[in-house]
Amino acid sequence: MDTKSLLKFLVETESPSHEKAAVDRIGAIVIEESRKLGAQVKIVQNKETGDHVIARWGGKGKPILLVCHMDTVFPLGTIEKFPYREEEGKIIGPGVSDMKASIAISLGAIEEAHKMRATRPVTLLCTSDEEIGSGTSRELIQTLAKESELVLVMEPALLDGSLKTWRKGGGGFHVKTRGIAAHAGGDHEKGRNAIEEMAHQVIAIQKMTDYSKKTTLNVGVIHGGTVSNVVPDFAEVEVDVRILQPEEWERIEGLMKNLKPVLEGTSVEVTGSLNRGPMPFDDLMQSTFGRAKSIAAEIGIDLKAGGTGGVSDANFVAHLGIPVLDGLGAIGEGYHSEREYIFAGSLAQRVKLISTLLKNW
Repeated sequence: MDTKSLLKFLVETESPSHEKAAVDRIGAIVIEESRKLGAQVKIVQNKETGDHVIARWGGKGKPILLVCHMDTVFPLGTIEKFPYREEEGKIIGPGVSDMKASIAISLGAIEEAHKMRATRPVTLLCTSDEEIGSGTSRELIQTLAKESELVLVMEPALLDGSLKTWRKGGGGFHVKTRGIAAHAGGDHEKGRNAIEEMAHQVIAIQKMTDYSKKTTLNVGVIHGGTVSNVVPDFAEVEVDVRILQPEEWERIEGLMKNLKPVLEGTSVEVTGSLNRGPMPFDDLMQSTFGRAKSIAAEIGIDLKAGGTGGVSDANFVAHLGIPVLDGLGAIGEGYHSEREYIFAGSLAQRVKLISTLLKNW
């Protein structure tokens, strides 16, 4: 199947992260297409999320690992109101960029590399749970990365085509405040308002942001209380944390774990952890990107370096001392929204780029 036809098939086969059967339908497509190209395929089964798929092609030396994810953020039925379509040089649809196009590009590049008589072995890993934290795939990603010469994480490129050569790390906290319930009219003074206490905590948490260090905290979800005529005895928030400097997590964690109640008779409970450490533009990344840029120049592609505050599975590889590049997927924008699209011409360009990296690395 050609790259564009495969992409259409993948986009129209919906695969929200929490729908195991749906994600497994994408896995079945990957398995079939990989076997057509001569791969040895292994299925890593999961009970609740979709199964992971590992496809291997033999050769000489250590393999290059390509990492894609099959799950999307869009619920089943989205394709009915947000259908796959092509217009004005763009391909539009749910998950087209993040990252159905990357699966199609990876398989197209592997096929093209074989035509170019590439000899290095290749491993394609397609995971099922990246959009919900990669809980069941992290260990698998790191294990396969340690066996590899180079890891190519096939997340979409930046809008100007740049690779993602740095990423912030990400984690989060769950904060609960507890007070004393009371009738808001008859016994107001006997109550201790957990929402009021949380208001103090929200302000303190937001002030931990330090733009000079590229550290941000965002209280993004809040719940509390039951009805308006009861002094609430419970409130909770979810906090997103992004860091660029590894040592910043220790600072933020210390501040969060030491939050104290402001109002008498209330309490504060904090839990949380770092999900992914940052991927810095360090010496290894600079040399890895430099090599890729030189290889790309041989086929007339001017590869650029960029970065983002978002996280990906590349964060799991960055601290292992293994060369990794990210953002090798299609060029577009609007991920996770009904504006999601890629430039149609970037499909062939990225196939050419990846196949050349597979042959000449």
